[in-house]
Amino acid sequence: MKNIPTLYEWAGDMQTFETLFSKFYEKVLNDETLGEVFKNMSPDHVEHVAHFVAEVFGGEKLYTSNDNGSHAKMIGKHIGKMLTEEMRQRWVHLLLQTSDEIGLKSDPEFRSAFVGYIEWGTRLAVINSQLTENLTDSNEPMPKWDWGATGGPYVN
Repeated sequence: MKNIPTLYEWAGDMQTFETLFSKFYEKVLNDETLGEVFKNMSPDHVEHVAHFVAEVFGGEKLYTSNDNGSHAKMIGKHIGKMLTEEMRQRWVHLLLQTSDEIGLKSDPEFRSAFVGYIEWGTRLAVINSQLTENLTDSNEPMPKWDWGATGGPYVN
């Protein structure tokens, strides 16, 4: 039986994720559609997002251990932001553009999993941004993303 690498391992290492999100948020801050939303982000925002996505993809648990984060806390960052579909699409576009620019793995299998997660996560962010309070259970586990297909909304 083959030892299948995690998405994190396939992508590279923590430096890969830190570079990706550092360059990405440089674009975001200068973007007409997104700049206003992110202009007051904390100095740790980029690192936290890199740690979060890396952990979701099977990397070290830096977001939950070093950053004292959780899935509920990440959802809480979006509450009340009133994100739009246009903002979501722009965020996704800039992230994929940056992924290409930094040379993130571009094989169809990895990119399919990567884009699948980005689509899933950004759509949740838009939904949660319309709420006025975080209804997520603080004990909800961190998402884990791998090479396989997601379940449907009909799955309990």
